[in-house]
Amino acid sequence: MRAIASVLLALMIPSAFAECAAKSTSRATPLVELYTSEGCSSCPPADLWFSTLRAQADAGTVVPIAFHVDYWNNLGWKDAYSDARFTQRQRNFAHAAGARFVYTPQVVLAGRDFPDWRGGAAAKALEASRAQPARAELEIAGSATSPRVVATLAPGTRVEDLALVVAVTQDGVETKVKAGENRGETLRHDFVARDVQVERGWTSGAKPSIDTRMQFTPRPDWKADRMRVVAFVQDTRTGQVLQSLACR
Repeated sequence: MRAIASVLLALMIPSAFAECAAKSTSRATPLVELYTSEGCSSCPPADLWFSTLRAQADAGTVVPIAFHVDYWNNLGWKDAYSDARFTQRQRNFAHAAGARFVYTPQVVLAGRDFPDWRGGAAAKALEASRAQPARAELEIAGSATSPRVVATLAPGTRVEDLALVVAVTQDGVETKVKAGENRGETLRHDFVARDVQVERGWTSGAKPSIDTRMQFTPRPDWKADRMRVVAFVQDTRTGQVLQSLACR
């Protein structure tokens, strides 16, 4: 019986997560957020566009993260990757931006609503964002289950509204939708947020910092070779992103 239990446990736990290390540069690396849902018929084109960022993400010149919201779940199909925390994050952003409602698909670039993602404006907007100086330094080391993240702010930066957000994302997710607006479709996603944690304990001094070890509990469907650790510093009052970084 013990042998059987050990085999079952091994099948449930993902294979070992590789260690990675990354450090941000003096220029901003744009964070691109996608708010999406498998229950939304207008979302698949945005999901496909989001996957085109893979090459830039692998090169470290952009940090994408897809937050699957849960307010579509009662309309025929429950998105397995949705999370009430992601919905609340979108609502918090809408409040900071002065918007009256949330919607999907929504693309947010460097903390600003970016409805022009469908056209060629995305490349220019990303390049313009990369030209800006970073207002924070980030370092990531470790695995997707236990990353150490160090964030250091530029001298004189006020910390009252700043948060360090650390997330684990997964590429290559595929779902055969059996109900709802996308019934019969096979949807594919990259950069899917699987878990997220927020830290606000900045040190005092000329260059406030956070040095933290996050702990994420892996789920049976996490694939070790498809995971990334994402970290970014954000002003929660305005939505502005000071710097972002990913590691895989």
